[in-house]
Amino acid sequence: MMDWKSEWKSLSVIVAVFLASFYLPVGTGRFDGAVMESLHLVKWYAREHVILCLLPAFFIAGAIAVFISQAAVMKYLGAKANKVLAYGVASVSGSILAVCSCTVLPLFSGIYRMGAGLGPASAFLYSGPAINILAIILTARILGFQLGVARAVGAVLFSIIIGLLMALIFRKEEMEKAAVAAAMPETEPSRPLWKNAVFFGFMVAVLVFANWSGAETGGTWGAIFRYKWMITGVLSAALGVIFIVWLKMSWWKIALAAIPTAVSAFLIPNHPIVAFTVGIAGLSIVMNTEQGEPADWFSSTWSFAKQILPLLLFGVLVAGLLLGRPGQEGLIPSQWISGLVGGNSLWANLFASVVGAFMYFATLTEIPILQGLIGNGMGKGPALALLLAGPALSLPNMLVIKSVMGTKKTVVFVSLVIVMATISGLIFGAIAG
Repeated sequence: MMDWKSEWKSLSVIVAVFLASFYLPVGTGRFDGAVMESLHLVKWYAREHVILCLLPAFFIAGAIAVFISQAAVMKYLGAKANKVLAYGVASVSGSILAVCSCTVLPLFSGIYRMGAGLGPASAFLYSGPAINILAIILTARILGFQLGVARAVGAVLFSIIIGLLMALIFRKEEMEKAAVAAAMPETEPSRPLWKNAVFFGFMVAVLVFANWSGAETGGTWGAIFRYKWMITGVLSAALGVIFIVWLKMSWWKIALAAIPTAVSAFLIPNHPIVAFTVGIAGLSIVMNTEQGEPADWFSSTWSFAKQILPLLLFGVLVAGLLLGRPGQEGLIPSQWISGLVGGNSLWANLFASVVGAFMYFATLTEIPILQGLIGNGMGKGPALALLLAGPALSLPNMLVIKSVMGTKKTVVFVSLVIVMATISGLIFGAIAG
């Protein structure tokens, strides 16, 4: 006789899936449109962010795991590191990286796994996408000077306060982690610190220039932007030299990888993503056929990619289903959102923070979205709340954070961002009127 006491969970799942399938609202305009929106969003994400944003970020994260010693990470970002230095570096990193809430994840995962303290790592996780100089300039220009300044000040303070609170809340675990790390023997670095700094500097520069959107193309920046791919190519060539000279990779393999990349750039100049893809593929093949550090680097990079990428794509799919793309409808009508963020009430600020936290914003897309919402009656306080919660978090982002530092820490981190964004919105709304 079947023991149903031990099978009730399986039965509940089967019944739930059956009922969901039975009542699936296929054929209704809202549902069918939301499904198409989710597919459009994941297609757009795959085209615009995976190759240019995520793949370089995976390589940087893999390099952190291989080329940066745990002792060095603990010294500068560990639980017992100098607080001013650790939080200072973490809180302004976004002004250099200018990445979105998903691209920062491999970098965060890399430094956290290597022993960075929870506080500095959390500050970095928030600041990476939040403190984007170009986004802040455009916010001030398009949405108003007050909102731009409030966003800049709020983002820097947020990253430090959230990091300090995360370290305080989980201080027992952090001290245990620091004690274990302190007991580990220090290893001699394989190359001087300045060489690693130059190496990582070039990789970050490739990431930044390849993803420069050109939203601000006037004056000096506009002149530089017109040569962004030429600059990216020069930086990539410099990296090739570093691979040969410092990482001791076979020069002829690097040359074989560089030739099709250069040919692609020459034959298809209007689609530089093709040459970029060929270059990434060539580098991957070379690294996988080498021995020692290059092989370890590729293995670490692949480990990050297979852990993070499926979660991100699934999260983008769900976010598109619920909220749609900018200017389009998902399952949740945009009129509901517009109607709930007017004024400066606690509910309006909280709602804006929660929606911002779960919605996916690519870098700079939050500005036209907010422009439309403000035009439909959104209050200044909720606008700031969304700006402070939105770019730094998203549903895909949360899924990956959970896989890196666990459910408990993820819930606390997300809650801190939402609560602080809500409070900031209330204060700014009261001041700005």
